Amino acid sequence: MDSSFRLCFAAIAFGFVFITNGKLSSGTTPREADPPQASYLAFSPEAAPPAMSDMDDGFVPYKPVPPFVPEFPVFIFYLGERKHDDPMLVTQSHLQILKSVLGSEEAAKKSMVYSYHHGFSGFAAKLKPAEAEKLKSHPEVIILLENRKLVMQTTRTWDYLGQFSTPTSSKGLLFETNMGNGAIIGVIDSGIWSESGAFDDDVYGPIPKRWKGKCVSADQFSPADCNRKLIGAKYYIDGLNADLKTSINSTTEYLSPRDRNGHGTQVSSTVAGSFVSNMTLPGLPSGSIMRGGAPKAHIAMYKACWDVEGGMCSVADVWKAFDEAIHDGVDVLSVSIGGSALKSLDVEIDIAIPALHAVNKGIPVVSPAGNGGSRFSSVVNVSPWILTVAATTLDRSFPTLITLENNKTFVGQSLYTGPEIGFTEVISTNDHSNLDQITKGKVVMHFSMGPVTPLTPDVVQKNGGIGLIDVRNPSDNRVECPVNFPCIYMDLEVGSELYFNIQTTSSLKIKISPHKTIIGESVATKVAKSSARGPSSFSPAILKPDIAAPGVTLLTPRIPTNEDTSEFVYSGTSMATPVIAGIVALLKISHPNWSPAAIKSALATTAMKTDPYGERLTVDGGNLKVADAFDYGGGLVNLEKATDPGLVYDMDINDYIHYLCSQALYTDKKVSALTGNVTKKCPSSCSSILDLNVPSITIPDLSENITVTRTLTNVGPVDSVYRPVIEAPFGFSVVVSPEKLVFNKGTKKNAFTVSVSPGSHRVNTAFYFGSLTWSDGVHNVTIPVSLRTRFIPNFFL
Repeated sequence: MDSSFRLCFAAIAFGFVFITNGKLSSGTTPREADPPQASYLAFSPEAAPPAMSDMDDGFVPYKPVPPFVPEFPVFIFYLGERKHDDPMLVTQSHLQILKSVLGSEEAAKKSMVYSYHHGFSGFAAKLKPAEAEKLKSHPEVIILLENRKLVMQTTRTWDYLGQFSTPTSSKGLLFETNMGNGAIIGVIDSGIWSESGAFDDDVYGPIPKRWKGKCVSADQFSPADCNRKLIGAKYYIDGLNADLKTSINSTTEYLSPRDRNGHGTQVSSTVAGSFVSNMTLPGLPSGSIMRGGAPKAHIAMYKACWDVEGGMCSVADVWKAFDEAIHDGVDVLSVSIGGSALKSLDVEIDIAIPALHAVNKGIPVVSPAGNGGSRFSSVVNVSPWILTVAATTLDRSFPTLITLENNKTFVGQSLYTGPEIGFTEVISTNDHSNLDQITKGKVVMHFSMGPVTPLTPDVVQKNGGIGLIDVRNPSDNRVECPVNFPCIYMDLEVGSELYFNIQTTSSLKIKISPHKTIIGESVATKVAKSSARGPSSFSPAILKPDIAAPGVTLLTPRIPTNEDTSEFVYSGTSMATPVIAGIVALLKISHPNWSPAAIKSALATTAMKTDPYGERLTVDGGNLKVADAFDYGGGLVNLEKATDPGLVYDMDINDYIHYLCSQALYTDKKVSALTGNVTKKCPSSCSSILDLNVPSITIPDLSENITVTRTLTNVGPVDSVYRPVIEAPFGFSVVVSPEKLVFNKGTKKNAFTVSVSPGSHRVNTAFYFGSLTWSDGVHNVTIPVSLRTRFIPNFFL
């Protein structure tokens, strides 16, 4: 596999961001930090290779640069569970393995980049490919991985989800958990800007005694930059630097936990930001309050992603972050890093293996579905132990009126707050060669679709234009707009009608009004265009994503820069991940005995198929349609319902071994090493992945009657009786047995079967969607049912 293969660490794209400047410290000497240059902060879609999701708009030529290949690349060797409790003994065993190929312990120490000796056993080392190949056959090595480079993929949010920014009730999950007090949320990301008001520690209690982490002293960061809110801050760069032609240095990055990219600061504030009062933002009520999902939880930052080429991490560094986070004692891990949607064992393992060890130790791992867009099977992070999050919009819109001289109006979207622009001539052009001659004093209309050169607001402004109307297919991506310069976004339908008026009217003039803000049920909630869709191409029988949460137009803190003084910009879909991670932290406090799988089940089985106002969720991007399970998993998160789900579909390491063995990924020997138990084996060959106890039923290749099994665990009233309610996918036959499940003091678990047949279908079909709900009259435990027939195997429709 190409060592330059890239993963997606969701780039900043569409949400509001708040800046707080502050004093920094280097070592122990206080001084003013050097803000990062603005050019490092944003990953420009125009500068990147064309995304597959944009191919419908036309082909954009792109010539990849051959990757740099070091003489001694970094390789990662995974050995399974630790064989010693003492980390020093684990490291020594790693050196002995390296010594078997390199000949001496001195050479082994020089070669080793990391020893993973806390959460699991493994190491990263600089080796010649031939040496790595020799070690691959070592009896203790389970998996050999290349050190791939991974590219990096609020106010209204909590009101929208029913957890108000300023809690007014003495009831509810936020109040009952004291806003997350005592929880420790680990964030693996690009660092943190600790001076932001979102990380103030006012009214915080002491740091939990169980905490083993620390705040390191390094480039413009010291332990004094931590407090009772930010209780841990570490960084990992050796794996990435070893494989770069030019190492990262302090002229382009902070070689410390300090955030130069901005992404990690946004994620941290979204998951557990403290209350920030009296926010000022155009379009928001005066005195708005910003906070994170668990505002009294503690944050531990593990910086493993760096501001190189828009944001880059390496597998070796990410694994070390997992390893130490497990050791330090985090309760939840928020990891906004994703793999490839391609069917690749190696890429799936990049995040899944360390995540499995975290989950097996009771630490939920929350990761994004990815930014692969609305393409079928673009979802990433598909392992069943990972809580995979899709992104939706909020019930917030910023309409901007464009008025023609005949009083006909058109509506776009913008954050323009400047004065009204009186009737001014508008032109439409895709010819950028003479902009200085044709745009002066005019509004420019541009179609950002097909093989056209991008036209950005700053270019229009520099050439004398006074506004830009950008017509495009639905998208979450927006370019930043100069202050008091109107950048108005229109969809193709409205833009085409305006374009018709331009073409049929001589010297058409328009008036542009400042934007207004609409909040509430009149604004439809959609699954974001950039949010990746299921089914998984790697394991299509495991439904992904699991859950959806707001990830577009969120208000989060932003790091200061020398060049960019704007207080707010739009942010991206990876913000949905920390929204769920914050909720997971609250659920762990409310239900300390629930496993990560039980928490995921509670979220998925209580989720909404509608927005909070009862309107069905739709999808953005391409043809608008009602959303289904491949868009949002169980649905839009309903955090209050998730606190009392009634029943859960629970899983443990045995279920995850079932998954690994059924996918032909693991042998008995590997299972024994993974678990540290020599008696552990793969389940019998007759065991089916369809019987994995996930909160969904997905059958991608149905040709005859199939019966699947699930087990439900009672976490509600002791004496309960549940009956099934079936919404069968169109044309299919679905039968559930038994007809009721009875729970009491002696029966906490009950198994049931679901028999499915093609019914009236006689040809290969697309996926059809339905649901199965177990109800006791109070609790409705609902899972999606996704079925597709395959009478002719491997037949391309």
